[in-house]
Amino acid sequence: MNRPRVFISAAHKSSGKTTLTLGLAAALYARGHGVQPFKKGPDYIDPLWLGMAAQRACYNLDFHMMTHAEIDSRFSAASTGARISLIEGNKGLYDGLDLDGSNSNAALAKLLGAPVVLVLDARGMTRGVAPLILGYQAFDADIRIAGVILNNLGGSRHESKLRAVIEHYTDVEVIGAVQHEAGMQIAERHLGLVPANEQARAHASIRHVGERVAAQVNLQRLLEIADTAPELTAAQPPAIPSTAGRVRIGLAQDQAFGFYYSEDLDTLRAAQVELVPVDTLNDARLPELDGLIIGGGFPEMFMQALEANVSLRQHLHRAIESGLPVYAECGGLMYLSRTLSWQGQQRQMVGIVPGDTVMHERPVGRGYARLEPVANNRWQESASIPAHEFHYSSLENLPDNACYAYRVTRGHGIDGTHDGLQVHNLLASYVHRRGTGAQGWITPFLNQVRARKARAAA
Repeated sequence: MNRPRVFISAAHKSSGKTTLTLGLAAALYARGHGVQPFKKGPDYIDPLWLGMAAQRACYNLDFHMMTHAEIDSRFSAASTGARISLIEGNKGLYDGLDLDGSNSNAALAKLLGAPVVLVLDARGMTRGVAPLILGYQAFDADIRIAGVILNNLGGSRHESKLRAVIEHYTDVEVIGAVQHEAGMQIAERHLGLVPANEQARAHASIRHVGERVAAQVNLQRLLEIADTAPELTAAQPPAIPSTAGRVRIGLAQDQAFGFYYSEDLDTLRAAQVELVPVDTLNDARLPELDGLIIGGGFPEMFMQALEANVSLRQHLHRAIESGLPVYAECGGLMYLSRTLSWQGQQRQMVGIVPGDTVMHERPVGRGYARLEPVANNRWQESASIPAHEFHYSSLENLPDNACYAYRVTRGHGIDGTHDGLQVHNLLASYVHRRGTGAQGWITPFLNQVRARKARAAA
């Protein structure tokens, strides 16, 4: 199975690899190539930008949330028909949680058999670039560093020195040399959420980065490196939940909410789910729905507008009280609480979650997490659940008898011990979970949705 692919990594974080990967995707797409982007790790923001650049949904690949077989399956399915797959790493090539590197970028490159192109932040560097490259080559003989892209160069003289050093001391090819340019930096407004009325500005920024990368990176050589990736054995197609009966599920998608994995949206559609967009800022009421999903986002940035939409807040409150199955993560949990306080302001939210959200200057929960379902888990889950979290807010003034679905064994969740508030048929958590897979949230959520619909039809 031929899947041309390249793993874009770096020596350390903040080397500019996301901007360069974005530029590579945009430049290759502009030349008529089908580009399939992937992002290592659970991040939602980089995939939003990469997907816009490639005009093709970006998929996450993550060892904590996925098995090796699931990674193989997702990569195989998504890369079908693409001229090239660009897999962007996170942090440095050999960085990861475990001492043995089993969840590192290098481990993912090996699993996928992808040649590595190393992005090197060249600021302040001359002869020292050689031992850096040699060390990265020697550290793991199973990793093939097929090329380097020099980034943040200080001019043509700086570039010439680095090229001469690399050619003299190493056998690694320089396939690109990108000069430092302030205009290459993409401002991550609201940490990456781009409102619909600013799509033109986002595409203009991506187009500019693509043009600058195309002028300074040998795209043909990148394609040739991708073509050297070995053939992959056929992977099992991704499993999908039961497709018994079509249902209409609302999906909060607007300026305030938009953190969803492309994989999970695919899984929902494959399970005969009609995804109905819900605009929490402008819709006066919910459409006719069998269930609702409110993912992560930044409701604090739009809390005045969310408060002002009184009719939707009231309608949503009544719908949940009436038993509408709802799944909410992080920003969704904040929106469903009583109030949201930030920068000296307090705004009214939906009020179905019996607590008040307070924003802080530092993260309350950050990193990978793990949940253990408790006895009164209404979704009837039993296995340990991998997750991740990144929230600056906490939920305060909760009642002592609050009903939780999970005990947190790693991470913070709602109070350091629990997560997954259960109110009627609502499950709301601070952690983000993968929806697809054996421990995903999609199957138990759809079981709730279809059970309620069947009772209503009886």
